[in-house]
Amino acid sequence: MDLTGAGEVSEALTLVGELLAAEGHEYAVTILGGAALNLLGIVERTTTDVDILAFATPWSGDHAPAHVHLHAPPEPIPEPLAHAAHTVARDLDLDPDWLNTGPALQWRVGLPPDLEMRVRWRRYASLWVGVVDRYDLVFFKLFAAADSTGPKSVHYQDLLALNPSIAELQAAASWVRQQDASAAFSNVLDRVVAHVRTDLGLT
Repeated sequence: MDLTGAGEVSEALTLVGELLAAEGHEYAVTILGGAALNLLGIVERTTTDVDILAFATPWSGDHAPAHVHLHAPPEPIPEPLAHAAHTVARDLDLDPDWLNTGPALQWRVGLPPDLEMRVRWRRYASLWVGVVDRYDLVFFKLFAAADSTGPKSVHYQDLLALNPSIAELQAAASWVRQQDASAAFSNVLDRVVAHVRTDLGLT
C-alpha cells in the first residue's frame, strides 16, 4: 500500500514515533519529496515512501529551537528507528523501505544555501520531523525534473504545483547547474526551465 495524502503520511510517522516512545528512543529527521509536499499542503497525492535528507540531535521541550543543525544521515539508519519503520510497514502494508535515506547522496554535492534555517519541524510522539521548506523543494524538484523523463514526470508536475516565481526558478537553476556541470545536462535544464515558464505563464 502507498501513502495517500498528508493524513496517511502523518499516521505512519505518528506510529513510528509512538513505537520509539515506548522503547525510550527519540530521533529528529528532515524529509523532502512527495511526503513533504503532502504535509505542506502543496499536493494531495500518493507517494510510496518518506525520504530522509538529514538527521538532527533531538531536543527537550515541545518546540524546536530557533536553529537546528542538520547532518548527513547515518548509514545504516539507527536500529531502533529502522525497527519501528519496519513494524509500521508490516502493520500498514507499506513498502519495507518506505522510510529511507535515499536523498542522503545529496550531501556529497551540497544543499541549497541556508536550507536548515527554513526547515519546519513537527512532532510525532518521539519522532521530530523537519519538513524542507517550499523554497528549497523548488530546488530539489527542478533538479529531479531535469534528471527524469520530461514534462510529464511526477517531479515536473510537483514543480508546477510549487508555483515558483521567476526569481525562485533562477536561483534554483543556478544551484542545479552546480550538481552536474555537463553541457548535456545544462541543455536539459534549460529546456525544463523554459517549459516551466511557459506552463506557469512566467515572463
